[in-house]
Amino acid sequence: MGKKRQNSQLFSSLTKKQKKHLKEFGEEHPFHDVVGARPEKTEILHLPPSPEQSDVEHDELEDEEVEVEQVTAYQKLLSTLNQPGINDNSEEESTDDEDEEDELLDEGDSDGVANNSEHGDEDDDGEESADEAVVGAVAGEEKGAGEEFVDKEHETQFCLETNFTDAEERGDADGPAAEDHKDMFLQHLDTELGEEDVQKITSGSKAKAQITWPKLGTLLCTSPLERFGAIGPHKNTSLPVFHKVLESRRKDLNQTVDPNGPAGPAGESSPLQLELLALMGSYKDLYCSDICPVVQAPQVCSAYCLHVLNHVLKANSRVLAHNALLREHKTQAGPGAEPQDEPRDQGLTRPKVLILVPFRGGALRVVQNLISLLETKGKKIMVSNKKRFKEEFGEETDVKPHHVQRPDDYEAIFSGNVDDHFKIGISIVKGSIRLYSPFYSSDIIIASPLGLRTVLGADGEFNRDFDFLSSIDLLVVDHADVLLMQNWEHVLHVMKHMNLQPLDSHGVDFSRVRMWNLNNWAKHYRQTLVFSSIQDPQINNILTKHCANYRGQIATKNMPKTGSICQVLVQLPHVFQMFSADSFMDHDARFQFFVDKVLPQYRDSVMSHTLIYMPSYFDYIRLRNYMKKEEINFTSICEYSSRSEVSRARHFLQKGDKQFLLFTERFHFYKRHTIKGLQNLIFYGLPSFPHFYSEVCNMLAAGGLAEEASWTCTSLYSRYDAHKLAAITGAQRAGQMLHSNKTVHLFVTGGEDKAP
Repeated sequence: MGKKRQNSQLFSSLTKKQKKHLKEFGEEHPFHDVVGARPEKTEILHLPPSPEQSDVEHDELEDEEVEVEQVTAYQKLLSTLNQPGINDNSEEESTDDEDEEDELLDEGDSDGVANNSEHGDEDDDGEESADEAVVGAVAGEEKGAGEEFVDKEHETQFCLETNFTDAEERGDADGPAAEDHKDMFLQHLDTELGEEDVQKITSGSKAKAQITWPKLGTLLCTSPLERFGAIGPHKNTSLPVFHKVLESRRKDLNQTVDPNGPAGPAGESSPLQLELLALMGSYKDLYCSDICPVVQAPQVCSAYCLHVLNHVLKANSRVLAHNALLREHKTQAGPGAEPQDEPRDQGLTRPKVLILVPFRGGALRVVQNLISLLETKGKKIMVSNKKRFKEEFGEETDVKPHHVQRPDDYEAIFSGNVDDHFKIGISIVKGSIRLYSPFYSSDIIIASPLGLRTVLGADGEFNRDFDFLSSIDLLVVDHADVLLMQNWEHVLHVMKHMNLQPLDSHGVDFSRVRMWNLNNWAKHYRQTLVFSSIQDPQINNILTKHCANYRGQIATKNMPKTGSICQVLVQLPHVFQMFSADSFMDHDARFQFFVDKVLPQYRDSVMSHTLIYMPSYFDYIRLRNYMKKEEINFTSICEYSSRSEVSRARHFLQKGDKQFLLFTERFHFYKRHTIKGLQNLIFYGLPSFPHFYSEVCNMLAAGGLAEEASWTCTSLYSRYDAHKLAAITGAQRAGQMLHSNKTVHLFVTGGEDKAP
């Protein structure tokens, strides 16, 4: 048993690479051999110096000869194993190789070798990654050990240049000539802008119009060009022309929706989806700012997936049909025939659609929608790498379900895999889907802002690439409010690299590139769709600063009649104090007002158990440093706090050991903990999510140490917080507060009367 135990320890200490080498060659890799303390004696042969060489060159020659003589048999074997072809194969190991490694591990277990625990496997993975990183650094390679899988096997099958449509399919590629004037897809891409049009678009002057639709409510339409005016009434707006593959599926968008879920019964398209399809089919930019994550978000996802598929299928069908026509003309034309003008139907790169989602679970739902829309009844489509995709983007099996009751919006947002670092390319040809396609062979790219940021890089970085974003026709930003809670700088970084001229040709046929792509006007043809549950100036900035669609924009402008303050259940006086600011980003004015006017009122020891709600992490850092400098008795919780730090801070506040608790909005967004023992609330800024205001106020009833009569709540706002204020107090009251001569307003909740 002692020998077996020793073998078990030796086997378990090996990394996966060492185990694989042991199975293939019957011995450990020489790179991992233990070198003895006494090196072998090497015989050195001294050659007479050449008269043409200097003494320094002679010494260098001797050193080189010494190194040659010290090459051992193991090093020769190592040099044969490190050939470029073998290295490439080892870097692109398939899952079959991983299964072989698992089988080897199982064989070791059957022979009496004890297997490591889960922590031991994680250590092996870490060692393997470290080894690969070291080898890659020595070899000068840029790709790391954890490089994501890219499907190169189906390159020919999904290549647009080598595929053609049949004669029967070709008639539907562009549609009959009678339907060309009705298909907004053709109208949008075939419209040729002039220099004067581009100048009008970039000047910023826009015509505005307002209209009301049944489900979406008030729509604000802006048009930079007069000939592309505002959208008409709902009854006069028809649905777009769909590709023949999607014609039957567009009527039952909700077949993939859980019939027992919060999105409602599965079946035909909802009125909301029909209105969205009509607006998206106009190829105007669209910003929907009041999408409920529980009920409406799944319907919105199905709607824009249908629009994305319709755009990609039409674009690819057009290219394939033109490929067939050019091939026929080439075979039928004589040797002296005049060359035919090639149709301009492509961009500078192949990717046409970029979909930004916050989590892997959202990407999974998008791909599932794409697959279900392409599948007809009784007919399955080919989806390459589907198993791998489900394993990487499906819900993690080792995650334990939480036992704390959390709101429905939290469950809807954080259901599934919540990893926020991912990217995947998808190509679609003739109704078949290829997952994990290289970006330059993809039609659709689904990614998180963080996942794209690692590819785009920053100024000055050597290994960066953003050419694949040069010809994006359709950009979808889903759950923009969740992206706002991650890192909004990544979203802005992606927007700054959209539709730039590529630095390399990437094998494009310039004779078939559209003229507006060559003129660097692609940004004026890009449609941007933004979906969010809140209105926020930073999200509005995307459409005002980074979007220049020549067809204009449509944005929902629905002001809430009753704010979230009506959902406060405790009897509480709400004091709203207004301060003057020069802009939305005037953090200095807010900080100075808080330090001079608000904080001194709560410095008294009687005003203990006070929570300070901080929407901005930068304001949180600034106020934390100030309170440390002033030696104020406080504790803090942010999204980066460990579990022990959070427990300690909650305990100190509840017991009264700390007078103040700094509490960030992102922490509440990701955790939704109930803080017990509160007596006073200070909203340094109004919450981005209006229901957060009522949730925090209702925390006063959870383990309160004092009577309701002693509770207080103070909120700071400026005239640039109009949307947030209206979402909390209601549109009518917010208007009165913003235009009033008074700077302090009082509301009381929990009683029979709620009067300002």
